[in-house]
Amino acid sequence: MDLLAVAELIVRETLLFAACGFLLLGTSDLAVDLIWIGLRLKRRREALPPFPAAEQPGRLAIFVPAWDEAAVIGPMLAHAHAAFAGADHVLYVGCYPNDPATIAAVRAAGGERVRLVIGPAPGPTSKADCLNRIWEQMIEEEAANGVRCKAVVLHDAEDVVHRDELPLFDALVERFDLVQLPVVPLIDPGSRFVGGHYVDEFAEAHGKELVVRQAIGASLPSAGVGCAIRRDALAALAAARGSPFDTDSLTEDYELGLRLETMGRRAAFVRVSPQAGGAAIATREHFPATLAAAVAQKSRWMAGIALAGWDRLGWDGGLAERWMRLRDRQSLLAALVLGAAYLALVLHVLLIGIAALTGHALEPFPPLLTLLLAINSGLLLWRLAMRFGFVARAYGWREGLRALPRTVTANLIAMMAARRALVRYAFMRRTGAFTWDKTAHAFPRHLPAE
Repeated sequence: MDLLAVAELIVRETLLFAACGFLLLGTSDLAVDLIWIGLRLKRRREALPPFPAAEQPGRLAIFVPAWDEAAVIGPMLAHAHAAFAGADHVLYVGCYPNDPATIAAVRAAGGERVRLVIGPAPGPTSKADCLNRIWEQMIEEEAANGVRCKAVVLHDAEDVVHRDELPLFDALVERFDLVQLPVVPLIDPGSRFVGGHYVDEFAEAHGKELVVRQAIGASLPSAGVGCAIRRDALAALAAARGSPFDTDSLTEDYELGLRLETMGRRAAFVRVSPQAGGAAIATREHFPATLAAAVAQKSRWMAGIALAGWDRLGWDGGLAERWMRLRDRQSLLAALVLGAAYLALVLHVLLIGIAALTGHALEPFPPLLTLLLAINSGLLLWRLAMRFGFVARAYGWREGLRALPRTVTANLIAMMAARRALVRYAFMRRTGAFTWDKTAHAFPRHLPAE
């Protein structure tokens, strides 16, 4: 067997592996799409509920962990102060003693509703550790002033909060233990493809995926921002584990929602607007704009959800729960399938070139592989159409068109992040280190209209 024949065999086998993987992943995606379409058709026949109001308004504690956030925490607190004016709330900002710049920025922002919480250990520890220090401070303050908080709201230092979120949380935590609002990435004109790929992914994840999860009865993971958790639910977690936020987790926010579900607590993903036809109440923020930062962030998600999540949370629950956990953990498989597909494509193009120069006749693909490629081509076109639709719905048709070539960027980031996630997970298992691997953040100069 000559080298060209061997190369053809490698291309066919690699392409067959990729085609089977794409069929598995694409069928799962299609099922989610069809369920979402069914839900939309049903919703059109039903009256939308009115904007809720709290029956017994209470104080909301807003937790903002901040390590090396001097560049954004001041503007964030200033905007939150204006947005939350009139609501009964306290903003707790967790800092570290070896981060004087962030401490100074929090103190400069000031305000009677801002509490600076400086932990005893130098940073960075882990985000969960910082949140636990804030929790302890809140408990102490409750005991001192006799006012018990109704719920805890989680936000990051770069978040653009919504002025109507606290009244909504105040009402809905009377019915649910965890309430998650949509997260809407802001468009960075200087990073249309790297930063922009978050636009595409969140448009589908928070426009469709979480809606379907809720509808089929699967647990709802927290996004870590724009979510509220009843105080007694967090207290129950603290009683069971010693602290409400797990310091041994890279993705404590994701695990929080799943652990509450195993305790029989109710969660809700809520897309609602205070005005008919208006934009949904959501948390907006800039996501990483550079390739290195995006890969670092995605690798943390992969290591925490796809790898550590498998170890720590297992496969409990019924069919719907197991399906959604499989989808949560399929990112590494998807990266492997993508890598195989791109490798096969490059090799096949090289073979076509060599064959044209040498007159070698390439063997046609086997019928099964040809059929798989045809089915996957149809699934790909469907996937691109759905992505265009969700992005265009949220950001306009021009951004929807940009989402199509951005799939290549997203694939590249996913493959690079998968390799880094494996290395990071192996290091984490060997050393037990769970330090805060954060990226640099930006706060928008011009705030988006609500």
